[in-house]
Amino acid sequence: MADIVLVSSGQPSLNPRLVKEADTLATNGHNVLVIYAYWNNWATQLDEDLLSKRQWKAIRVGGHPQHNKLVYLISRLIFKTAGVAAKTLKLANFAYLANARSSYFLIREAKKHKADLYIGHNLGALPAVAKAAHKFHRPCGFDVEDMHRYEASNDDQNPDVWLKAQVENKYFPLVSYLTVSSDQIGDAYIKIFPGKKFTTLRNVFPKSTVVVSPSADNKAPLKLLWCSQTIGTMRGLEVVVEALLTIKNLGIELHLLGDLPDGEFKEYLEAAKTKGLKIFNYAPISSDALIDFAAQFDIGLATEPGFSINNDAALSNKIFTYIQAGLAIIASDTSAQKQFLGDYPAIGKVYEKGNMDELAAILTYYQQNRAELLNTKNNVIQLAQTELNWETESKKFTELLRNILS
Repeated sequence: MADIVLVSSGQPSLNPRLVKEADTLATNGHNVLVIYAYWNNWATQLDEDLLSKRQWKAIRVGGHPQHNKLVYLISRLIFKTAGVAAKTLKLANFAYLANARSSYFLIREAKKHKADLYIGHNLGALPAVAKAAHKFHRPCGFDVEDMHRYEASNDDQNPDVWLKAQVENKYFPLVSYLTVSSDQIGDAYIKIFPGKKFTTLRNVFPKSTVVVSPSADNKAPLKLLWCSQTIGTMRGLEVVVEALLTIKNLGIELHLLGDLPDGEFKEYLEAAKTKGLKIFNYAPISSDALIDFAAQFDIGLATEPGFSINNDAALSNKIFTYIQAGLAIIASDTSAQKQFLGDYPAIGKVYEKGNMDELAAILTYYQQNRAELLNTKNNVIQLAQTELNWETESKKFTELLRNILS
């Protein structure tokens, strides 16, 4: 079996795709090492539980603001200095260090481990796997979960776009394979890198063992779930709140799972509660517990506003979380989500981005037609068990790596 190193500039609890790949490789008998970096405190707490249950090993680099302050401060100094050189002075050779706080330390650690294959997750990890692979004359791959250069803006002159483009332009040609999370992201990248192949691996999860008992009781509250790492603006949630304000007499509950920082958006939600809305928020939980948690709700909301090329092209983790939990889907009509619901029309409905009235009409329909909601949820459960799961999708991943390693 092979020695395989996976590298991420984030944390395992924040990257389900990395965890699924590492689990699959370890289950198949490979020796797996994950190199990652600190991102935030709540993910660090979740990492402790997650890593204790894994068959693979993990190393955190780049310091910690409480437990390894000196290295953490050094990493911030390198990051900020490189950022000035790259973004302000337009010195492209510094872009790889300015892309993530931990980039330098990820590179240094990855080059310590001779392996048969290196796999990067998050753009900050791409230079590390490329440089380690070059040192040991081994192949490397990269998982393009998002269209990174257009995450923040569509303007090629934007400093963030320019910086990430420098990293992609330099290192994409060096990797042996590239995976993407949606066909739309792959199609967009092919226009930039016509000589590269992008293999789509959807953000699906392992088959759930949750026993779902959908309710057709019209008198029960209709429970909506939205989940992500952070609850805030630019996520389409304002449209949901405004839609609910027009139909608050129908007994619909909005449940939000994610980190909710103090600030204007938290105050916005509190103000909505004073107007009669039933809004509940929950702190982030382990990915291992996510499906069980989600199964108690009726409808999963995928409300992406499509504010950038990436946001329009992405198929997020949340949709496939809802599917394994057996929830009906209500999604905004971004390019990726519209096509996905077009391919699987029996699992939910699509509304026009920003259209409060259309979303309100869909919510009212499901509230008043519980038999249809029950039928939709049963369709979701069937697809989750037969097609839209990691057991099926991982076959593409294992075949891809088998070809690379051979």
